[in-house]
Amino acid sequence: MMASTTTTIASIWFRIVLVFAMALPMLVLYAISTLGPLLGRDLHFKPELLGYLVMSSFGLAAVLSLWAGAFVDRIGSRYALTILFSAIALAFALIATVENYYGLVAATAICGIAQALANPVTNLLIAQQVPPEKKAAVVGLKQSGVQLAALFAGLILPGIASQYGWHTAFWIIVPVAILFGLTTHFVTPRQHSGSGRSFRILLPNPLLLRLMVIQFCVGISLSAFVTFLPTFAIRQGMPLPLAGTLIAIFGLMGMLSRIVLTPMGARLKDESLLLLFLIVIAACAMAVTMQASPDAHWRLWVGAVGMGLTAVGTNAIAMSMLIREPGFGPVTTASGFVSVAFFGGFALGPPLYGALSDYSRGLLLGWSVLIGVLLCACLMALALACARRRRAQALAMAAGPLQRATAVDVQERYNFMNK
Repeated sequence: MMASTTTTIASIWFRIVLVFAMALPMLVLYAISTLGPLLGRDLHFKPELLGYLVMSSFGLAAVLSLWAGAFVDRIGSRYALTILFSAIALAFALIATVENYYGLVAATAICGIAQALANPVTNLLIAQQVPPEKKAAVVGLKQSGVQLAALFAGLILPGIASQYGWHTAFWIIVPVAILFGLTTHFVTPRQHSGSGRSFRILLPNPLLLRLMVIQFCVGISLSAFVTFLPTFAIRQGMPLPLAGTLIAIFGLMGMLSRIVLTPMGARLKDESLLLLFLIVIAACAMAVTMQASPDAHWRLWVGAVGMGLTAVGTNAIAMSMLIREPGFGPVTTASGFVSVAFFGGFALGPPLYGALSDYSRGLLLGWSVLIGVLLCACLMALALACARRRRAQALAMAAGPLQRATAVDVQERYNFMNK
């Protein structure tokens, strides 16, 4: 009985660590989104420059993700998790103490280290410690940590910032990261047999490349949407606390999406078609958002709910596909490549939207381009579905003669033994 209780507690804590290993690295995105107007006011920079804060973090994450899978394989999950939480503690401590925009850019960039490690290390832990029948559900749970960060940033951080200042809002993350860093040894294997894999960059296979393009396009649209939704809402006359609630609703819907859709996708024959459906709905949600006005705030809520329920879930489904489908390649390597694409999109999206808005002196061009990017993702999702179908057919055709040869061999042995 005692052993069973201990095992249950360890299992729960394991899942909590996975959730926060995903939540804390991504918190900087949503914190910048909800506290951006306050940061701009106190550090004296234009709202369009918020995009470069996101770019500094996710740009570094995209570059580091090229080697993150091999790095995690080399040092093991315990040291990788420790580095992840330590980087978060350092980054948020520096953000809370900066006095100018350039210092903020440098401090934010440190979060890129944790972002690059998050998916490879959590996917490795799931591959090592979770039974096959539970993998998809645990992947969905840990990916929902990203939206937990959005929920926290939208509901809690604006209130703390308005009461005690944005410096304090960032400071409170530091002890949380330190706590998880100190407890990583409870959820990671004591010993790790390093794979000895080279840090040489290998090209992704065609199947993985298609999935990377999908995640790149989704990353562009999703990051720009999240970064500038509160700013866009404020321009439509919505108060700052209510604009922050948009991100909280987005996060809540995203958590629901990742927890529900990931196991659902795992039961499908091909999750690629589910990706296609979700991205189409996301494009429609963004089209509704761009029509918002001071008299039609409901469009903002529809956009936040729609994007949270659809676009957010695509990354969790993609990660589940990597764990379940060997055709994409080794889990840590494939996770690293998909993270490169996703973070690359996240890095490019906000500055692209800001530049388009500045160029057109309005917001409609930026929204239109983001919708176009999502439509490109739809085309690539369709291409991925076709490629996976062709691969499945090729494997079935190759397996047919082998199965027949095996059956003949078994029959001959049976006949020989019964002579």
